[in-house]
Amino acid sequence: MKLYYAAGACSLAPHIVAQEAGIVLSLERVDLASHKTESGVDFYQLNAKGSVPFLVLTNGESLSEGSVICQYLADSVANTQLLPPVGSMARYRVQEWQNYISSELHKSFSPLFNPKASAETKALFAQQLKAKLTWVSAQLANRPYLTGEHFTIADAYLFVVANWSQFVALDVSDLAPLHAFLQRVASRPAVQAALKAEGLIK
Repeated sequence: MKLYYAAGACSLAPHIVAQEAGIVLSLERVDLASHKTESGVDFYQLNAKGSVPFLVLTNGESLSEGSVICQYLADSVANTQLLPPVGSMARYRVQEWQNYISSELHKSFSPLFNPKASAETKALFAQQLKAKLTWVSAQLANRPYLTGEHFTIADAYLFVVANWSQFVALDVSDLAPLHAFLQRVASRPAVQAALKAEGLIK
């Protein structure tokens, strides 16, 4: 399978999940400014949405949307720690977090990265994001990962999104449980491997 990605973007989450699941992916970087892949292909010709992640399966089919790709990867190797079995409440808990991160955190960062957004708009979204991340941090106060003792696909997603705070001057240093979570996840060998492959660490 091939994963089209941009370094440090939300495509890092399925990359981490693949590493955790022992799935070997072919990687191709996408320049989101020019929408060209590193091999010179117009990315819009591959994915009309123009966004990463984009996964091309071995049978030629493709998947977009990071949450779905993460679920597919975990299910493809029946890794029930990354994503619990179908029908279990534990699975719905992971999906509940996936949905929250996608709708309440991920998209809320978009205005902070937008050079056309006004200072007032950015201040409003930063304030809302800080409140949401404060709530998330409180959920991590007494457990290592979002749903308990085991790292899941939701933890990979939160790790990527919450780390964007450093690029938009959103101070989360006072959120000790979240900070500890980010350090805990960053130390995982699979996460280290994904970060190195994307050139984010040496």
